Amino acid sequence: MILITGGAGYIGSHTNKLLNSEGYETVVVDNLVKGYESFVKWGSFENCDFGSSKLRDVFEKYDIEGVIHFAAFSSVAESVEIPQKYFKNNYKNTLNLLKIMREFNVDKFIFSSTASVYGIPEKVPITEDQLLKPINPYGHSKWITEKALEREAEKGDFNYVSLRYFNAAGCDFDCEIGELHDPETHLIPLVLDAAIGNRESVSIFGTDYNTPDGTCIRDYIHVNDLASAHIEAYKYLCEENKSNVFNLGNGEGYSVREVIDMCKKVTEKDFKVEITDRREGDPDILIADSSKIRNELGWQPEYDLETIVKSAWMWHQKINSI
Repeated sequence: MILITGGAGYIGSHTNKLLNSEGYETVVVDNLVKGYESFVKWGSFENCDFGSSKLRDVFEKYDIEGVIHFAAFSSVAESVEIPQKYFKNNYKNTLNLLKIMREFNVDKFIFSSTASVYGIPEKVPITEDQLLKPINPYGHSKWITEKALEREAEKGDFNYVSLRYFNAAGCDFDCEIGELHDPETHLIPLVLDAAIGNRESVSIFGTDYNTPDGTCIRDYIHVNDLASAHIEAYKYLCEENKSNVFNLGNGEGYSVREVIDMCKKVTEKDFKVEITDRREGDPDILIADSSKIRNELGWQPEYDLETIVKSAWMWHQKINSI
């Protein structure tokens, strides 16, 4: 059985669904601060904080063979305002999880990391061997957790895969689960909010970047492609018994304007777009070099930007019709 922390959240719930569809047994641990119990439609569910001593009861109750760890706070802006919240939850509480795993001889760990560990990249596309220089507490909390995993693996009898995400987007094609953040900070759902009439406009933060249309370029990857990568990573741990780090992205970049234009095309809606000042710390271009995971695990992303937006629009229409 695989334990999924944060499995009631956005990426965790999609991974839980795919795992169960492929015959894996799962138990989701989530305190529902950010997740939704209604998203746990597969496997077992335990309402529990992964930083608490109650987590030990979950390990005693279930025969757990490996852990996929999604549970984390992930707002860059909030991490700047309340850094201690991020270091406590994302780092210290993960140490609690690792300690309990050791007690129960659970030796396989998939870590939901982030491209934020790179900070301002030295070169683009970004490869895994670049120097890690996070520029905000969120990225820093993930970086020091990766270092803790390195140390844990050096002790022996423990292996991990750290997956550094770029921009997760899109939703379940069956519309059983989807992206539902409060507050919402991701570009595509914010743009779709404008398309459906929930907001008056969408903002572009700066148009003077060193890109073809002057707006930031980012790498968007469908949440189901992310989910499949977690399964391939788990198989890798079972078969190879060694640790590794992989980027997860499409390897293609889309500017903010291109994303907005695609949303207009898919929804067939027009809406107001406002130009405002740059945000501090936004690099011009962030694109993943995902050749390592493609070559070593055979993983390939299936979905392009149009498919990502179409799936997100299906979900957006569903939750706004309730």
